[in-house]
Amino acid sequence: METSSQDGAQSRGGTAADRRPVPPPEPAAPRASAVTVPAAGAPAAVVPAQTVAAEPPAAGAGGAVPRETGVPGAGAAGGAATRSPAPPGSLSPSRASDFMRCPLLYRFRVIDRLPEKPSEAATRGTLVHATLERLFDAPAAERTVSRAKALLPDQWDRLRRERPELTELFADDPGGERMARWLAQAEQLVERWFALEDPTRLEPAERELFVEAELESGLRLRGIIDRVDVAPTGEVRIVDYKTGRAPRPEYADEALFQMTFYALVVWRLKGIVPRRLQLVYLGSGDVLTYDPVPADLRRVERKLLALWDAIRQATETGDWRPRPTRLCGWCDHQAHCPEFGGTPPPYPLPVTRTGP
Repeated sequence: METSSQDGAQSRGGTAADRRPVPPPEPAAPRASAVTVPAAGAPAAVVPAQTVAAEPPAAGAGGAVPRETGVPGAGAAGGAATRSPAPPGSLSPSRASDFMRCPLLYRFRVIDRLPEKPSEAATRGTLVHATLERLFDAPAAERTVSRAKALLPDQWDRLRRERPELTELFADDPGGERMARWLAQAEQLVERWFALEDPTRLEPAERELFVEAELESGLRLRGIIDRVDVAPTGEVRIVDYKTGRAPRPEYADEALFQMTFYALVVWRLKGIVPRRLQLVYLGSGDVLTYDPVPADLRRVERKLLALWDAIRQATETGDWRPRPTRLCGWCDHQAHCPEFGGTPPPYPLPVTRTGP
């Protein structure tokens, strides 16, 4: 969305997000990226993101794409699902947002696991995230703009090797002009990051960290955190990169939902409320921050429990209704959506009840 820096949300202390670099907490020494931390009364784990299959991406506020790549059932467009349909077993920020946006979309992605075509915007986001992650492999003094840009081609080659369906993005571009423009846009996003944060002053405790916690209700929450910074005092900052533009103030709560979700998981894992949640919008050069308190996270937990009850009811009844919005025009599943004259696939799960 088109916004200026003044459109960014304010932190709890009342300071508006702006284009100035945000001073980081003093870095702690890097920790191992695989630990197991029990939550009160429930098992929980933190494991490296690279070892866990994540859920598919979905557009968020401001055109951002949450970092949960790997669409269930996706390969080449129109390919068959790689796993049998099964009832949902956990909830991530992307899938929670899907259900709130359109229950039928949630069904298509989680239960039917319908294939989705790769998009240039989502893939560019994946590429930029991978580049920023790998930049921290270098010594602090060598984390420069030129080094970051030099990482892009190798990371793009790696993505194409790991996800051959991405070659479809530029199948109609034999001369490579459109791909060159696309890569140049990725370079601009990476370069803009250096105006917002100084990687020579950062030593992340975790990068691309998969986290999972089971609540006392039995609901499992999971997701991938782009970056975790830990100060010597133990204060935690959760950082998420967005390659879209910052949302207008009226959409700030939607943008922060993903971050408060992560904060809740960290709280349940470690008993620590993160000191700061930070969204870095590379598309517009804005930084949105929020300092949560336990009451905020308890509200998020209640919301997620209510959402999970609604998902379970839809799963058991097979009643997944479309919710038309302006985003429907970008949906890959119009052919199966009643709002576009389509018919959903036969429901693949047993219907165990018929009403609320």
